Amino acid sequence: MALRLVQSGFQPLGQFDGYDSEVTSFLGGEVCSFTGVLIKSSGGTDLAAADAGDGYSGTTTKLRPVVTKSLISGMRPLFLADDGTTGYGTLFGRVVGGTVGQQSTGGAVLGPHSATGSGKITLWDKPGTYAVTLDAVDTTAGTGLVPGNPAMSVGDPLYATAAGKLTPDAGAAFEAVVVARFIEFQTDGSLVTTPNYLVAALNSPSGTLGVPAQLAFTEAVIHFNPEV
Repeated sequence: MALRLVQSGFQPLGQFDGYDSEVTSFLGGEVCSFTGVLIKSSGGTDLAAADAGDGYSGTTTKLRPVVTKSLISGMRPLFLADDGTTGYGTLFGRVVGGTVGQQSTGGAVLGPHSATGSGKITLWDKPGTYAVTLDAVDTTAGTGLVPGNPAMSVGDPLYATAAGKLTPDAGAAFEAVVVARFIEFQTDGSLVTTPNYLVAALNSPSGTLGVPAQLAFTEAVIHFNPEV
């Protein structure tokens, strides 16, 4: 869903296009890298128009870098992606029960992906502390980056799966490269959306009086500093 900056690095990269088939599927917080695609001046594979001013015309062999979260062994450098839909200021409202424009938990988000206008992915490559929402990491029960993993501990190494998702499971990693260290699970800390445990009332369908719902972890806090 989103990458949240806690104590981040500085000057993220923002000039590189996302790979066309992946660019609007980024959630935020995926580990990603560069891949090369043929310039489309004559049968290339990415959707850059041929343009003599950009140096695209007159070649069928030159490659240009695009950002991908489909990782293969040896890809370097590694980044954290910072583009998505939810949490990126692209909400024009939500559809909840057929009513448009009412802010509510759940429902279908109305609004474009944050990379839609430019096609570019914001990349954090500097060491720093970040929070990644739990829908954007390896959610494998018992072994993934989930609160229910009994083996998780502060300072544990984190890897990346072949799909770019953070995982503590070295066996699920695209290679045994430590990209981050786990710090803790936490909630987003926001009361603006009025969580259920604050509004449960007597005979309310949202909960029973005196038995408030428990807080749920929503994100993993990590220190990102990938090995080279």
